[in-house]
Amino acid sequence: MRGSKLAASLAVVLAGSAPAVQQATQPPGLVRAGEYRVGPPAPPVAAGSVYDVGAFPLSTPELPPGEGRDATVAMCSVCHSVRYITMQPPLPPATWAATVGKMIDVHGAAIPEDVAVRITGYLQTQYGVR
Repeated sequence: MRGSKLAASLAVVLAGSAPAVQQATQPPGLVRAGEYRVGPPAPPVAAGSVYDVGAFPLSTPELPPGEGRDATVAMCSVCHSVRYITMQPPLPPATWAATVGKMIDVHGAAIPEDVAVRITGYLQTQYGVR
């Protein structure tokens, strides 16, 4: 009996301290928080101080055709999206070689040496400094 009175008293205390209405908060001026969809991002629907973040694209970018493309997609996308490749600025050949080496040596990517050479060559050709 004593335990049930304690539980009832505790419930009253806890209920009294909770806010009556909890409202979701969002940044001032936010029109829409974004939604996932396939395709290009939607253009903003509002101008001025009210903004729209649009939809988050789900599609994976296509890498340009070339020797080593299939190996790059197959091996790199095991750990991360190929979007990480397309987001990089043009890099010097030595930087691409070091990046592929880091993926193998530091992050443990199981890429055979001959495949790593093809991937490095592809990245240097397609995403290297011109």
